[in-house]
Amino acid sequence: MIYETKKVLVTVKAYPNPSKKYQETVCVAGIDIDSYKWIRLYPIPFRDLDDDKKFKKYSIIKVKTIKARDDHRIESYRVDADSIEIIDYLDTKKDKWEARKRYVLPTISKSFCEIIEKRQTENKSLGVFKPRDVRFSYKKAKEINKKERARCYAQLSFLNKEKDVIEHIPYDFYYEFFCSNNINCKGHKLLIIDWEIGQAYRKWKYENINLLLENIKKRWLDHICSPNKDTFFYVGNMKRFPNNFLILGVFYPPLKQGNVF
Repeated sequence: MIYETKKVLVTVKAYPNPSKKYQETVCVAGIDIDSYKWIRLYPIPFRDLDDDKKFKKYSIIKVKTIKARDDHRIESYRVDADSIEIIDYLDTKKDKWEARKRYVLPTISKSFCEIIEKRQTENKSLGVFKPRDVRFSYKKAKEINKKERARCYAQLSFLNKEKDVIEHIPYDFYYEFFCSNNINCKGHKLLIIDWEIGQAYRKWKYENINLLLENIKKRWLDHICSPNKDTFFYVGNMKRFPNNFLILGVFYPPLKQGNVF
């Protein structure tokens, strides 16, 4: 196998999931900064990485990649996790929002409807677009087999670094929206699987669950999708169900006066 080294701006990280085949993994996606093309990096055993390899979102990493043989989505690449090197981090200070925008904005699709069309014609499975009339909702997630999950982690600890069972989030969170640049859009409702919303649930725990859920809603709707933000959604589909897309994250730079996309 011949690996190719790529430099990737990491824009999304999904909430970790245990996997008997790949151990605990995190689906990571971003933009190849040399080609301005979307790329999916999988599997990433994030909690098993050495500390100097644990990248944040909007880090630029250098990593050895090879086109996935068992995943026919055009953006999917397997990675050599040991080769990960963090070479930069684009924070939101010193106008680095502009640095992020320099990479993200050229990859924007006209609409989510267009991404769906290109899924059919080009096997496109990742993208970013601007929504309108956004709403936020949540509901109880399906029950999981806790014993099976614990056994999976016991197996993982035997094979690799010992780790605590990562908490299952008992609620599903959704964005409902219309496409900003398609007047014929009939509307969409997509599940959010961004790492940050799972972490928010874990960190903001209150005795009053309703207060917790409302504060998550305030963050992901009132703040992230506020009128003073230039909000875009990152989306990706599922390998087993390619017509099913998920919200992988949100790009929400401050809206400057006169900034019209």
